[in-house]
Amino acid sequence: MAMTTTTSLQDAGRGVLASVLALRGTRATREAPLIIEHREALYYMLCLASELEHGIMCQYLYAAFSLKQSVDEGLTAVQLETVDRWRTAISHVATQEMLHLALVQNLLSSIGGAPHLTRPNLPPPPGRYPPTVSLVLLPFGEAALRHFMYLERPEGMSLDDTLLSAAVARAVPALEIGAIVPQLQDFATIGHLYRSIEEGIRNLADKYGEQRLFCGPPRAQATQAQFGWKELVTITDCASAQAAIDTIIEQGEGPRGNWQSAHFGQFVNILDEYFALWQSDPEFEPARPVMSANVRVHERALDVPLIRDTITARCTDLFNVGYEVLLLVLQRYFAHTTETDAQLGVLVDIALGLMFEVIKPLGQLVTRLPVGPEYPGRTAGPSFELFYESDCVLPHQRAAWYVLEERLRDAMAFGERIRADAPHLSAVLAPVSAALNKFADSLGDGQAQ
Repeated sequence: MAMTTTTSLQDAGRGVLASVLALRGTRATREAPLIIEHREALYYMLCLASELEHGIMCQYLYAAFSLKQSVDEGLTAVQLETVDRWRTAISHVATQEMLHLALVQNLLSSIGGAPHLTRPNLPPPPGRYPPTVSLVLLPFGEAALRHFMYLERPEGMSLDDTLLSAAVARAVPALEIGAIVPQLQDFATIGHLYRSIEEGIRNLADKYGEQRLFCGPPRAQATQAQFGWKELVTITDCASAQAAIDTIIEQGEGPRGNWQSAHFGQFVNILDEYFALWQSDPEFEPARPVMSANVRVHERALDVPLIRDTITARCTDLFNVGYEVLLLVLQRYFAHTTETDAQLGVLVDIALGLMFEVIKPLGQLVTRLPVGPEYPGRTAGPSFELFYESDCVLPHQRAAWYVLEERLRDAMAFGERIRADAPHLSAVLAPVSAALNKFADSLGDGQAQ
């Protein structure tokens, strides 16, 4: 392989796999746009896009958490340097998926919709999405990277994904023109979905007028000033909606076919590097022996293994509760009523704090813990289980802040009980408990702002 372990991921497209893909080209004829004839259909498509961004983000975080972090785990110093760089790159891609999720919420709000931050538990039930779209939690490795490349592939590029090869024949037929009820339509790529949303917005603006289409309050949207993303635009018209969609497409598959520095190109480059390291050392294994397993039986009786080790299950549930509260905080932010700017800032600080001070350390912790005696040598991973699927919008400010504060204190108490039973995990659990307590206090103090 021509790729070396010191190649920058920002300089994508020089490995063997990247060269082969470059020869294929990506400027094939675009798919016909999906049918979006009324506002309800646009709501439906944006909610679908939100679920996909959400689920894809979880996949990337899962893979990043699964990577080893020390030479004590069987890596050389040079290998560890490369693995650390891969984790940084995949985490950055996951962060951009969070940006995409926020942009979709802004799009929903701009046309009068409510935030949509729920999704089915993974893996989703058959029929929830087109058969060419699969969401599954995979540890870092060749299978995960090829799956990520398939999801992020530019429109017109042909790639195989063994997870989907048998599903393509079950494609969903297109919606008939003139239908009043929105329904799932088949789309070939994520870019195909967004280009259909893009065209649907233009058509509805012509139909209703821009002012009527973009009837939602701009203050209900996330902003650069609050979250720090310069691409996080407030959407008030077709031009700003176009800018949001362009950001999502260009970061994922590349600017209209130039994929080398986009998410797709970064995964291509990581896979080239992975092959190079594996060829030089067939024993090279960058990931922990992680397997996808849940704390409780999947609500649709899908065949997902269960975590039988008690401490691992409780740590995974602490992760899941932190993740649940994060979604509730974001729901409150996007559907706020009488919050001041200072109070909205408190919600943003808690959301970002939960990501980095609770979810990240717990996600990395559970990938070191055993699944149970039925799976010797295998470790768990963050299951991202939601306890219910409906969008839980807490509608009244005073009650919402009380509920969020209580849930954070419940989570802190739960974490302390785990720490009492597993003192060897205190190095991770003690800072998590302190963070949960800090966020609960900030909600209590924020009520007075």
